[in-house]
Amino acid sequence: MSTVESYRPLLMTLAYRMLGSLSEAEDIVQDALADYAMTVDRGSIRHEKAYLVRMVTNRSLKLKQSARKRREFYVGQWLPEPAISDGGIGGAAAALGSATGKNGNPANYIERQENITYVMLVMLERLTAVERAVFLLRETLDFDYGEISDVVQKSEANCRKIFSRAKEKLQGLAGEVGGAEAIDPMRRNEEQAWAIAKAFLQAVETGNSSALVDMLAHDAVLVTDGGDKARAAINPIEGSERIAAFFIGNARKGTMGDSFLPVDVSGQPGFIVTQDGQPAMVMVFGWDAEKLISRIFIILNPDKLECVTNRFSAWS
Repeated sequence: MSTVESYRPLLMTLAYRMLGSLSEAEDIVQDALADYAMTVDRGSIRHEKAYLVRMVTNRSLKLKQSARKRREFYVGQWLPEPAISDGGIGGAAAALGSATGKNGNPANYIERQENITYVMLVMLERLTAVERAVFLLRETLDFDYGEISDVVQKSEANCRKIFSRAKEKLQGLAGEVGGAEAIDPMRRNEEQAWAIAKAFLQAVETGNSSALVDMLAHDAVLVTDGGDKARAAINPIEGSERIAAFFIGNARKGTMGDSFLPVDVSGQPGFIVTQDGQPAMVMVFGWDAEKLISRIFIILNPDKLECVTNRFSAWS
């Protein structure tokens, strides 16, 4: 592997977390590496990693800003594309193997980090593009403010302010998601998280509404993303009883899938839900400080499930 190619996982991780899209991240990284390979005076570049990070960050910023305009016309709730990787409890997801693609499954290049989970990705959508870039460069790559300043073309003092503002916003949102421990209080206890999630799905299958309500925070929120290409709730569903009714109702209609495969979803436990033997949705849970389910995210948009479907087909 060339030195430049060795940066692909880092660059993919950054671009994906900037954009919330695996396909867009892969395109940006591929184009950046191709352009860099054609750079005539590469010998004058002192810090190759920083140079590549700057290329990818700038391209991600431009795309992110244009994406915000596109999402104004998005039908229903927009959720980040799930990056499925091996790591389900007890190796349950290890059988998924790899899928085909320009460089294999792009999710294979996403580096797992405790502090940037799927719940965090959802929250990052509430930051501006620049706030998101500064936050990720600091938190994901541990860049110092001098390096961040060079990448985003703002003063070090400004970068410090931007980072502080971004953290304040995220801490406020963490309170909404639930959890005194910043973002996800269960992230360091995955076995317990899996056990609760599996118990929840078992209660759905058996139609045990009271068990569902008991596992949900009173102010829990369910967000579904169909993108006008799959049936989904246009608005978030709020409250434990309404969410329980949603799941029980869909289970009775036979639209809650026929199997649940545990997988690592962007750094935290989740499930691929299959219908008629094919992936129909990806489900991710978030917990509050009391270890109750406070957020459920369901991705149904087939465009966002493309990598999941490819990987599932390769495994099958």
